[in-house]
Amino acid sequence: MKGVSSRSLCDASMVTMSESTTSSSPTVPVVAIVLAAGFGTRFDPKNPKQLVSVDDRPVIAWSLEAFEDAPEVTDIVVVVNPTVYEAVEGVIDERGFAKVRALVPGGETRADSTVAALDFLAQSGIPHDAKVLIHDGVRPFVSPKIIGECVAVLDSVNAATVAVPSTDTILLATPDEGDDKTPKVRAVPDRAATFRAQTPQCFRFGTIRDAYNRAADDEGFRPTDDTRVIIDYLPDEPVAIVQGSDDNMKITVQGDIDVAETIAPRARRVRNLARKRIAQQMLADM
Repeated sequence: MKGVSSRSLCDASMVTMSESTTSSSPTVPVVAIVLAAGFGTRFDPKNPKQLVSVDDRPVIAWSLEAFEDAPEVTDIVVVVNPTVYEAVEGVIDERGFAKVRALVPGGETRADSTVAALDFLAQSGIPHDAKVLIHDGVRPFVSPKIIGECVAVLDSVNAATVAVPSTDTILLATPDEGDDKTPKVRAVPDRAATFRAQTPQCFRFGTIRDAYNRAADDEGFRPTDDTRVIIDYLPDEPVAIVQGSDDNMKITVQGDIDVAETIAPRARRVRNLARKRIAQQMLADM
C-alpha cells in the first residue's frame, strides 16, 4: 500500500469552525473511524479476522455497512493493515460503500492506528466540533440504535463510550509476579459500578485530538481503548456511557465466529427494519 488512498473527505467534512458554530448544526460532519489494522495473536494469522466470512459476508463488510446505513454518519475512514489493503478496498468497491472517504495505513498498536486516522482528519481540515465515532472493525453487529445514540449524546458531552453493565464480578489483580508467576487479587470493585467497554467510542474531534496530543509525550502509555486516553489526560472531561448490547460482540478467537453466525440473522433483520423506517421517513418528508 502506498499510504492514504485516493478517496478524500466529502465537502461536509471541510466545514470550518466559523461555518459550524453550534453542536446541533446540520453541517457538523459525523465521521466513523473503523479500525481494521490489527492481526489478533489469538486468531489464525493466515486468515485475518476482518475478512472471515460470517453469514456469507466478510466481518469488515458487516461493520462498514452499519455506518454506511446510518443516516447520522456523513463519512467513514477505514484504518487498514497494508497486507489486507487490496482485499478491504475490494469489499468497499464491491458493496458500494459510498461514505468511505479514505483507507489509512494503521500503526503497530490500536492507539497508533487511531492517531493515524486523527492525523488524516486534521490534515483534511475537519472542524474541532466534528463528531467522531471510533469503532473496532471486528465488532460486526453494532446496531442502528447504538450509532444514533452515540451521535446524539455528543450534543451534551464531548466524550462517550458504548458499554454494558458487567454481570460478572470483576477482580483487580497484581501482575504475574513471584516464584509461581500467579496473579494475586488486590481488589474487588462493586459490581454495580463496573461495565464492559465496547465500541463505538465517541468524541468531539478537538477533544480526542487534544487527549492524544497530550499522551504523545508519555512513552510508557499503551491504552487499549480511546476512552482511557480521555480519562488519563483530560481527567476533568466527563465520559458518558451509551448502553451497549451483548450482540455488539468483538471477534477475538476462532470460537467467536460460531457465536457471530448465530447473531447474524438477527442483526440482518434489525438493519432491514431500520432501512425501511428510513425510507418511509424520507417519503414522508417529500
